[in-house]
Amino acid sequence: MHASKLHLVRLPALLLCISALVSCLALDVELEFVENPEIISQIIDQTTDLYSEIEPLKLSPEITALIDSYLSPRDSVMQRLEKLQDILYSDNYFAMQYSAAKTHTAIEAFEAREGNCLSVMNLYVAMARYAGLRANFQTVAVQPNWDLHGNLLVLSQHINATGRVSGGGRRYYVVDFTPEIELQKLTSSIISDQQARALYFNNLAVEAMIDNDFEQALLYFKNALFLDSKESIIWNNVGATYSRMGNKQFAEYSYQHAFNNDNTNVTAINNLVKFYRRAGNDSLVSQYKKAAERFNNRNPYYHFAQGNIAFSNNDMETAETSFRRAIRLKQVEPDFSIALAAVYQAMGEVDRAAELYASAQGLIAQNAEIYQPSSQKVRIIDKDSILDSILRSHSPGFSILLAPGQR
Repeated sequence: MHASKLHLVRLPALLLCISALVSCLALDVELEFVENPEIISQIIDQTTDLYSEIEPLKLSPEITALIDSYLSPRDSVMQRLEKLQDILYSDNYFAMQYSAAKTHTAIEAFEAREGNCLSVMNLYVAMARYAGLRANFQTVAVQPNWDLHGNLLVLSQHINATGRVSGGGRRYYVVDFTPEIELQKLTSSIISDQQARALYFNNLAVEAMIDNDFEQALLYFKNALFLDSKESIIWNNVGATYSRMGNKQFAEYSYQHAFNNDNTNVTAINNLVKFYRRAGNDSLVSQYKKAAERFNNRNPYYHFAQGNIAFSNNDMETAETSFRRAIRLKQVEPDFSIALAAVYQAMGEVDRAAELYASAQGLIAQNAEIYQPSSQKVRIIDKDSILDSILRSHSPGFSILLAPGQR
């Protein structure tokens, strides 16, 4: 993650959801929110899915023919997983490449041979189910990643796929696809196809926002809310859209609804701060700013971001202080130790840097099931034996990791 991206935390924020970022911290603020059925009926003003013709999980005859030609009815679950892995990622077949630019349906991802994590998971889940495998979408907590598009700040989050390997057993597989992903912790949640469909339209809406097509963005966001009216990040995005379109009442209500649905949604609070600052309501600005500051001060990733900003500005004293605060709040995150080691390296304190690098490598080794290189796209996890292995050592860019006693 580049420091320039982290610097953008201070800018007006629009949240792009790939997944729900799970946090153990709640914002300490009392929000006087009362649901307003009249406003809700005007925001979610449809009774059917407006884009029922769009089928993110539909496969083309070309895709199914390829699966049929490569997989055998006699294949075991493991063999089918291995073969789907080959079809998606090997140079002999799809050789899928990561691209954050556009969200695709399964067919579009197949034709483009690229996509973001939701796009490729659309393709994988559809293929896995066609091949007779259990497959579900799963949201995962990852380090927050911000990107600036014009004057629009976009927070990307993460989704992958999972399924049971055996009917009643505790072995399951996880398929991941994203560059250099590092999980904050073993935090994941299976979501329904309808929730995944809502995220799909949420992504299309954000892409329309980036293109300054606010009318189309609002239509997509409304469709996403119709599919999943509980999703906080979609409400936040609806608020950002109404704000851009000058509807202050609906913008404020949507931001408040976002926070009411998830009191860890600091982006919604930041947007409320910006909203009330424009409205000249200094009292509410102060209240929400203090709440966000208290949240940030307890958030190790906020201090990590501040450290990266200071490091990029060659302010090593501030960087050291920020990275130390991050480590104090979360000692098991190796990235924090690596960042502080880089500070000491720049300051010429080689021994202290070496100690921190060694500490980081120790954390990675202790948490091998969490910190996996991005090339390891398929994992088999046994909840009973904590076995976490890659399917095949001879697959492109893959390696085998076995639990103690299995080597």
